[in-house]
Amino acid sequence: MTHFILKRFWYGILVLLGVVVVVFFLFNVLPGDPARMMLGQRADSASVVAINKDLGRDKPLVVQFFSYLNDLSPVSVHNTTASESFWFLDPVKYGKTLKVISFGSSSLVVKKPYLRRSYQSKRNVSDILSEGFVNTIILALVAMMFAILIGITVGIVCAIYKNTFIDRISLVFSVLGMSLPSFFVAILNAWIFAFVLVRFTGLNMTGSLYGVDDLGRGTFLDLKNLILPAVTLGIRPLAIIVELTRNSLLEVMAQDYIRTARAKGLSKTRVILKHALKNALNPVVTAISGWLASLLAGAVFVEFVFDWKGIGVVIVNALDKYDFPVVMGAVLFISIILIIINFFVDIIYGMLDPRIRLQ
Repeated sequence: MTHFILKRFWYGILVLLGVVVVVFFLFNVLPGDPARMMLGQRADSASVVAINKDLGRDKPLVVQFFSYLNDLSPVSVHNTTASESFWFLDPVKYGKTLKVISFGSSSLVVKKPYLRRSYQSKRNVSDILSEGFVNTIILALVAMMFAILIGITVGIVCAIYKNTFIDRISLVFSVLGMSLPSFFVAILNAWIFAFVLVRFTGLNMTGSLYGVDDLGRGTFLDLKNLILPAVTLGIRPLAIIVELTRNSLLEVMAQDYIRTARAKGLSKTRVILKHALKNALNPVVTAISGWLASLLAGAVFVEFVFDWKGIGVVIVNALDKYDFPVVMGAVLFISIILIIINFFVDIIYGMLDPRIRLQ
């Protein structure tokens, strides 16, 4: 099991390195001058040259890449004496650092990953992303919990009552859930439940996790604003989980050991919950992992429609303003989350099915 965990961890590191390479070179070959984005189109040439030098864009692209990699790495090498050096350990940029070993004018240090600064606001990208990440992770987790609880329950019911009216109507809704795009479902839900039926639901068409008190007493936790975006975001994974749970459970129920358990006189419900469900959940667990990561990356439209102040809105605004460091940081941030989720899911999958450890 230890060898399996180490191998998956190494695969995750390689994937992350590949993402860093693709993201860096993709955004550095796109048209646009960051200096003019920061200073405005009427900036003089001397100021543009100075800003590009400060950003390191006057260096060869390969040097810029290794500098970016050095900034991202929690363990990096920096010059600690020459402030004019491109590799200088600037305390304003990197914050608190821990020197591990020094060699000449350079040192090996441990620090927080540095995602650079926004071209527009001049703020650290990590600060910008952290503000929206909490809202996005809450939205994604609630949406996924909704999809898991309802999806597995409905999938089990469909398997028990195979080819009945309940099974057929559930499959129809599952197909619709998989077919309809998120932005359309978001607009439809907002119109129906927050406009047409607002007198009965009391839901807001837009809003974030915290509302502002009308009496000026500050902000308060407004959980009802979470209902519509979470349900909207959870519909597609819900449909997938219903289908996977039903089909996988029916396949497992056809196995010989299940027939043996039934022959011993165990009830159908007991056989399903105690013997069949564990093995049937393997593909469901895999789907959940992929969908949780997808929800974090794909919440852009839902957040935009419901004005949910999450990382998706941050990405849209950054793309609109060509603020590439924010977009790059967001892509890497989501990639790391995806890799971490897949790492733990691989371990869980290996625990559920020992054959996976041999791969």
